[in-house]
Amino acid sequence: MSDGKLPRRIGLVGSVALAFNGAVAASIFALPASLAADFGNFSPWLFPIVGFAALLIIIPFTWSAAAFPDSGGPAIYGRVFGRFAGFELGWIYYVARATAFAANANVLTAYLARWIAGADQGALRIALLLGTTALFAAINIAGVRKAIGLLASLAVIKSVPLFIAAIVAIALTFPWPAPAPIPTITEFEAGLLIVFYAFVGFENAVIPAGETKNPSAVLPRAILITIAVTTLLYFLVQLAFVSALPGGATDEKAPLIDLGAWLAGSSGAALLTLAAIASLSGSLHGLMTSAPRVTYALGALGDLPRWFARVQPKFETPANSILFFALFSAALALTGSFVWLAVVSTLARMIVYIVTIAALPRAPGDRRLGIRHMLVGGLGILVCVWAAAQADAKAWITLAALSAIGLLLYALAARRGSMAG
Repeated sequence: MSDGKLPRRIGLVGSVALAFNGAVAASIFALPASLAADFGNFSPWLFPIVGFAALLIIIPFTWSAAAFPDSGGPAIYGRVFGRFAGFELGWIYYVARATAFAANANVLTAYLARWIAGADQGALRIALLLGTTALFAAINIAGVRKAIGLLASLAVIKSVPLFIAAIVAIALTFPWPAPAPIPTITEFEAGLLIVFYAFVGFENAVIPAGETKNPSAVLPRAILITIAVTTLLYFLVQLAFVSALPGGATDEKAPLIDLGAWLAGSSGAALLTLAAIASLSGSLHGLMTSAPRVTYALGALGDLPRWFARVQPKFETPANSILFFALFSAALALTGSFVWLAVVSTLARMIVYIVTIAALPRAPGDRRLGIRHMLVGGLGILVCVWAAAQADAKAWITLAALSAIGLLLYALAARRGSMAG
């Protein structure tokens, strides 16, 4: 291992693959049944509504991301408010990605259980979670080009069957059920965080900015393309679900298998199970590609032990950071459920988005910020505050406990730096 720079090898296609695999993951395969139960025929419309609200966050987020050309994402943005602020923001984001990895890994075992009896229980569940984590860690250590190539393939495998299944189901169920009455503000707020989880993850693309070609141009385009395609896909799938299965699914953990069975019997169920496995695998792989770059950046800055910034000389990847992320995420996956982990992940990201948007006026370089930057940025921060306010005390306590792990590592790095000085 050696300290060193990571080469710029990621283009627009790779950035879109990272963002798309981050956004389209467990939610579309885990949420249709619960959203249909809570919001009925109105549930498909939650996605364009929340997607529009998310744009108020995403647009100013992309402005900030484009202004910082180095890897590390939030760890770099927060640093404009001071070294400790940069570390805290980077670590909170890291927690968000680790909890997302753990949440998606649990949904993966639920879908595998349809093919492998007992895959979501006991010793077999533990073995699958550990084996899956180790596999994606090994692929990412072996090189970023191979990792991005696999991501692009998984994005196609998971999205094409979903689009086809949704469009066919919608065509077969015409006329579609009329939208239910708009839920009350209280009812809508109750499900806000979990619906937001269906969109977060787009920021996967910004973490390896230091390995991205022309990041100031590529990153905003990649993120906006991802959100447009993601919103359309979620809307179509949810509309297909409530149209074809008004009575709900037999298994709320894996509801789209029932949609596949409704369309084409066992063959349809198998096809959507394969799409789910590809989707979840793509998300896990994307997280394993991007999140370790946060601890790599923090290690390079001296905010974490230098061990995290070591680059594997043969493959030119941050192997130590990848290994640490794998161990951290696996521990969370073994101890938590999808919904609980998803809420903690979304809460952490709301904090990250707030500080990232606020960092734009202090970004390096000579840029003029107009009224639109201030207005859109202010609205984005208000949306984040509103979303974060929906989290319960358990989510805040969990986030605080996981953040404390980072503080211990920060203190260790500071002590070693002091001793070296």
